[in-house]
Amino acid sequence: METIFSKIIKGNIPCYKIAEDDGYFAFLDIRPSSKGHTLVIPKIQNDYIFDLSDAQLCGLILFAKKIAIALKKSIPCERIGVKVIGLEVPHTHIHLIPIKVEGDMNHGKESMRFTDEEFKEIAKTIILNL
Repeated sequence: METIFSKIIKGNIPCYKIAEDDGYFAFLDIRPSSKGHTLVIPKIQNDYIFDLSDAQLCGLILFAKKIAIALKKSIPCERIGVKVIGLEVPHTHIHLIPIKVEGDMNHGKESMRFTDEEFKEIAKTIILNL
């Protein structure tokens, strides 16, 4: 069954895209824990991160690193937190979350809200720093 992320990759569902290459895709989380919260996914639909081949996993991490570096340049934060939960959407994904304290990584806290224009501006800033 096709996931919401597969539909985003195909362009059937809009997103605030940050970057993509032949194997990976990054876009802003629409229910962010913090400003700039980005999801990084493989284009191949796969439910569990550790079921990826070694090459796919390495590629995903290296792609995420590029995004994290751009995020750190774009969003005032102490560092970029990395979280892999994988229960809410059955498609491997990494959360890159700009944080100031560990509590900023709390996935259970209420999501931040941004307007369409604010999301577009956040994405534009990150893209400029890639």
